[in-house]
Amino acid sequence: MALSLDYVVRETATNLRRNLLMTTAAVLTVAVSLSLFGGSLLLKRGIDQATIRWRGGVDLSIFLDPKAPAPQAEAIERKLQGMSPQYVKKFEYYDHQRAYEEFKEIFRNSPEEIESVTAEDLPTSYRVVPARAEDAKLIAERFRNDPGVVDVALAQKIVDTIVAITNWARRLIFVISSVLLLSASLLILNTIRMAIFARRREVAVMKLVGATNWFIRVPFMLEGMIQGLAGAAVAFGVVFLIRGGVQWLVDHYDLGLFDQVVVSTRDAVTTGSMILAIGAVVGAIGSFVAVRRFLDV
Repeated sequence: MALSLDYVVRETATNLRRNLLMTTAAVLTVAVSLSLFGGSLLLKRGIDQATIRWRGGVDLSIFLDPKAPAPQAEAIERKLQGMSPQYVKKFEYYDHQRAYEEFKEIFRNSPEEIESVTAEDLPTSYRVVPARAEDAKLIAERFRNDPGVVDVALAQKIVDTIVAITNWARRLIFVISSVLLLSASLLILNTIRMAIFARRREVAVMKLVGATNWFIRVPFMLEGMIQGLAGAAVAFGVVFLIRGGVQWLVDHYDLGLFDQVVVSTRDAVTTGSMILAIGAVVGAIGSFVAVRRFLDV
């Protein structure tokens, strides 16, 4: 028997309508699991962006007032040289252009942010690596109130703690989402098996008149794929809501280091596309296994 699009669509719609409760449960389980998975990916991306400045071993940054006269900046450099090598292992000066290059790296997926800032808008700074980790706080205190200094950002230990906690949270979320995704796949499998069982006599007659396994299998597989895609579509929407919520918090509140958290629209779309693909695969695999087991009996 040859498959027709009209037959596949009609049979799939019938199956979905007959098992509405189980279908809804499967869709919601897929949605929850993929929302958690997508959220963990966005969390990693945001933290990566927030900590990019601190990955090169820099323990603190001394930010200068853009309007500070040259002698003040020179005095800070001489002071840093005087603290080397006893307290300061090394330091680097970031002028406006170098700060702008770093800014473009941090916001590379948010062109609207890059276009709204020029190099002259960004403060110059000294990036300092202490001789010993415990010297970081001492160095910060010595420069915090100096003329021409806007702020001293001391964040290495905080960053390490945030990254460690974030990695732990991501692993936990990944485990939970994987378990839920497996549950969703089993729910889809069970839903398809119930649909086949309810139509077992019709399936038996179809096999007697020459219907191939694929002729019987395709509508059920499409049903599972639709369930997976429906759940993934809900998760896609949740991912965008998460992204919007994070950006709103960053824009409206002083979150310290988390002010650097940036999750661009491109990041959210990429994550959402991955979620849709996973949802379709999970639904197709669950339904394929269910149909195969039934037809092999």
